[in-house]
Amino acid sequence: MIELAGIIILGILAQWVAWKLKIPAILPLILIGLLVGPIAAEFLSEDGTKWIEPIWNGKEGLFPGESLFYFVSLAISIILFEGGLTLKLNEIKNVGPVITKLITIGSVVTFFGAAMAAYYIFNLSWQISFLFSALIIVTGPTVITPILRNIPLKKDVSAVLKWEGILIDPIGALVAVLVFEFISVEGGGEFTKTALVEFAKIVLFGFTFGFTFAHALNFIINKKWVPHYLLNVLALASVLGVFVLSDTFAHESGLLAVVVMGMVLGNSNSPYLKELLYFKESLSVLLISILFILLSANINFEDLLLIYNWKTALLFAIVVFIIRPIGVFLSTYNSSLKLNEKIFISWVGPRGIVAAGIASLFGLKLAKNGVSGAEYITPLVFMIVLGTVLLNATTARIFAKLIGVFLTKSEGILIVGASKISRLIGHYLESNGRHVVLIDSNQNNINKARELGLEAINSDVYSDKLADNIELNDVGYLMALTANSEINNYVIDKFKNQFGENGTFRLVSTTEMKDEQSNPKEGLFSHTNDYNSLNKVANNYPSINEIKLESKEHFERLIERTENDEEIVPLFIKNKMGVLEIIPSNNKNVKIAEGASLIYLGKLIKV
Repeated sequence: MIELAGIIILGILAQWVAWKLKIPAILPLILIGLLVGPIAAEFLSEDGTKWIEPIWNGKEGLFPGESLFYFVSLAISIILFEGGLTLKLNEIKNVGPVITKLITIGSVVTFFGAAMAAYYIFNLSWQISFLFSALIIVTGPTVITPILRNIPLKKDVSAVLKWEGILIDPIGALVAVLVFEFISVEGGGEFTKTALVEFAKIVLFGFTFGFTFAHALNFIINKKWVPHYLLNVLALASVLGVFVLSDTFAHESGLLAVVVMGMVLGNSNSPYLKELLYFKESLSVLLISILFILLSANINFEDLLLIYNWKTALLFAIVVFIIRPIGVFLSTYNSSLKLNEKIFISWVGPRGIVAAGIASLFGLKLAKNGVSGAEYITPLVFMIVLGTVLLNATTARIFAKLIGVFLTKSEGILIVGASKISRLIGHYLESNGRHVVLIDSNQNNINKARELGLEAINSDVYSDKLADNIELNDVGYLMALTANSEINNYVIDKFKNQFGENGTFRLVSTTEMKDEQSNPKEGLFSHTNDYNSLNKVANNYPSINEIKLESKEHFERLIERTENDEEIVPLFIKNKMGVLEIIPSNNKNVKIAEGASLIYLGKLIKV
């Protein structure tokens, strides 16, 4: 009982440490597992036992016999299902040729390159070598996001790394599952017609069960045949049921089935998909916390000694410094990315949770079946995972500065609220060369913003997901333009350090507008305009105009005029180079250079 409680407590503690230090959670989880497992047995226990013993002598421990194998299988099935939910087919079409090539050409280069390296360096069989290479194809958003979260990068670079991690996760898992099934059906003997038939059965049943039950579950949910409070647990039971059922018909096809099930559901139009994904993410955090402490603790010190030699360092160097760059440069050939951006993408390629989890699962299965070289799978993959995460977590920011992809000033603008006034302002800013992102929880507003060609995200500002969005790394200005003054204040307080390093602004509230003495330092545009009056002007005069400024005195006269005219709202100062500066409600200290213009919303000002 103490060990079970300890695993959960240590797992959540590791997740908190990872959040606090802004590092991938997999790093402290695996290190804790190694500490309470093989390291404790070798150096810290007098009797040579592990502090947490998943399997002891194959019969005793937390998971005696094959129960650890069953738990790992079910946990990985849920994690892979959640990964499949995030894979959108329209994203594969729209993310651009670079990302599409990275998840195809890049994966092929890693698959064959890493397999050849493992075969010749460690003298493993081709089957085990290809399984190893398949497992290290994946990167994963759970390890990419914490590393890049606080590195200001050009949007294209962060987008490539983000979407590569999301899209390659289930694809890499699928390749690994197929390679494993191929090894399993061959059983270590000569290739036969029977083995090919068994392999075909695995693929057939995996795809069939995954596709069929995904549509069945979607049908049941949309028909509301189950109460809302049972929705998430029904989905969980369905995933486990499909995994077990598919495995019954074709042994080892369950993982393939749940990946396909997640992909089909993720591309459905179910209104409950967002809620389902949120539940699965929460469950995955708990399972990952438990799983990786268990898997790391289950490694024996003898397994670590297998890779404690120069061959491991050579394999790591080839995978990270040769194979990854080759894949990236082939995938980005003739793209708009610059040389230093290609080098940075080559440098950042940490392997993640799916790689480590499936490696442990397959290592356990193949070792149990007596497949030669299977004992190398888990420690080698864990070595790649830990090595790449450590390398990128400690050097990515420094390396970005060194090669010149680090943005010295973040000029992007995050607008919270995507109402008509936000869309008008956002469209003008975008037309003048600024990266603009609109955030709103109203999907209708988001759709209208996207119709204008604006980047818009359907997100709740109270969710932590917004802070994890690495595509906002170039954002340095924050504008809160919602109708709710409490939300505007909350946004400023929560995100000013992350998204407002160059300026944080919000609309003045109705109370502040009526009180002439109340003019907050973060006030936006004008202290005589709250959301309602601004929205009224946008409805009556949905156009943004500009007027040349002759001097600071001219600017002040125009500002005084806007304060007395409810149909004109000052927005920006544009200098002669076309650079825009946001006008604060307290505009006394605004500097006016020669050739500047006043950008305003409303009726035309007659000179």
